[in-house]
Amino acid sequence: MVQEVFLYISLIVGLSALLTVLARFIKQPPIIAYLFAGVLSGPLFFNLVGGDYSELITLFSHMGVAFLLFIVGLNLDLKILKEIGKVSTIAGFAEIVVTGGVGFLIAIGLGFSNITALYIGAALSFSSTVVVVKILSDKKEIDTLHGRIAVGILIVEDFVAALALMILPLVNGQMTLYSIIIKVALAIGLIIAILLFAEFILKKFMSYLARSQETLFLFGIAWALLLAMIFNKLGLSLEIGALIAGISLASSKYSLDLGGKMKPLRDFFVILFFVFFGSQLATKVTWHTLSIAIILSLFVTIGKPIIVMTILRIFGYKKRTNFLAGSSIAQISEFSLILILLGYNLGYLTQDIMGLAVLIAIITIGLSSYSIYYSHMIFNKIAHLLNIFEGKKFKNLNKKEETYEVILFGYHRMGYKMISALKSMNKKFVVIDYNPKTILALLKEKTNAIYGDAGDKNFLSELPLRKAKLVISTIPEEYSNLMIKDMIKETGSEATFIATSEQPRNALDLYKEGIDYVLIPHHLGGEYAAHLIAKHKLNKEDYKKIGIEHKKQLEKGKNNSAFN
Repeated sequence: MVQEVFLYISLIVGLSALLTVLARFIKQPPIIAYLFAGVLSGPLFFNLVGGDYSELITLFSHMGVAFLLFIVGLNLDLKILKEIGKVSTIAGFAEIVVTGGVGFLIAIGLGFSNITALYIGAALSFSSTVVVVKILSDKKEIDTLHGRIAVGILIVEDFVAALALMILPLVNGQMTLYSIIIKVALAIGLIIAILLFAEFILKKFMSYLARSQETLFLFGIAWALLLAMIFNKLGLSLEIGALIAGISLASSKYSLDLGGKMKPLRDFFVILFFVFFGSQLATKVTWHTLSIAIILSLFVTIGKPIIVMTILRIFGYKKRTNFLAGSSIAQISEFSLILILLGYNLGYLTQDIMGLAVLIAIITIGLSSYSIYYSHMIFNKIAHLLNIFEGKKFKNLNKKEETYEVILFGYHRMGYKMISALKSMNKKFVVIDYNPKTILALLKEKTNAIYGDAGDKNFLSELPLRKAKLVISTIPEEYSNLMIKDMIKETGSEATFIATSEQPRNALDLYKEGIDYVLIPHHLGGEYAAHLIAKHKLNKEDYKKIGIEHKKQLEKGKNNSAFN
């Protein structure tokens, strides 16, 4: 028996590894590979998760969800909502409500019951933080305006998904109102008690645990499983117990270290969760099921971005920012699959709905991974169709002068540092940025600023480039830099053009296109660090002095719109 179980799990993990390599080759996220491994491992093909071993695989999948939610909880510090900004917060909540509502109505129109439609609508409203952050990080776009907005929306979604996972197990269709109130009160009381215990007792004890890396790791596992067991015994769902375990430690200074240590363990069990979920595609896919999956997937990949773009337009952002942020979240989430699994375990959903969720996940995550990778190219093709999403609120900020000696594109990254040098040189300059908040802050400081998108050729043609002596771009996007270079050439300007690139290979491409100088931030940082070491050698006092000065600069820049 033990040998057979070992064999089947080895085959499942081996199949997942093989498909993950294939997925990486065609630039697909691992989740897709895991789901496909589940489909192949299920009754439609090899039936590796059925029969005598189904309960064991189900147990492992629940452990995977528990560890996943524990680590998610470690990243859900309640203070984060204060830091992600009004735009992301409002857009996140609005997207969930509108997407969930429209998804519910579509599901009703497709013939589903009210409770099933409610679960489907909720599942469609959440997007995958894992997929989006991974791809944006690969593209070096996490720190862009659209990247920060998209990640902010995802954080809000994670908080709401966590709340939904807490509330749903408490509501049973056969329970009386009195019993529901008692159960909710019990859950709230238990959660508050755990959070208070963690805040005033456990965090102090963790300083002692952290002296041993192994002890801290084992404590994390024990704490997650202990609360999962307690919540499960009380009928409140083991997954929520693990989530609360993570949230209770989120503000601890050891949360990042603990999460990092548990990720390898989580990854193993999460593979089995997605494999288990994929195996729930237990019957042959009929045209009816596929057509429903396609309709709901089209809503996620087209409707959800339109909803986000509309919300961001109200805030006055340019259509390019709106499109790039909206297209980033055009998929369903791992939270969506957990939510559907919870509905299945509570008896509200059938296995067919789980199979439908697998199809939607495969379609939307697959399509969105390509749409995010090629978002700039797609935008350039359809930009003329997106004028309705062009923010108008900040058009009055475009205040052009006749001539500027220096034109600086991009304030957030390095631009705010360059402004000090330009002011000391007494040069007439203007800052170009496509974040309305940044422009408002600059104008308030009496700094010349124009609101606009460096990737928009029509906008660039309106700028006074012809008489500029120096043009600087701190934007690392190759397309935008080439667009600026072409416009400088078209206007007949003899300005020196300094561009920025994150990668040396891309910098070489920009040099080949005739750009005068290319900044590579980490190269400059390395050169500066080497200069410091050569100058101060091993003198500790020198480093302390320059460290104090550096700290003063950082403290002074806290209120700067570019600081974060």
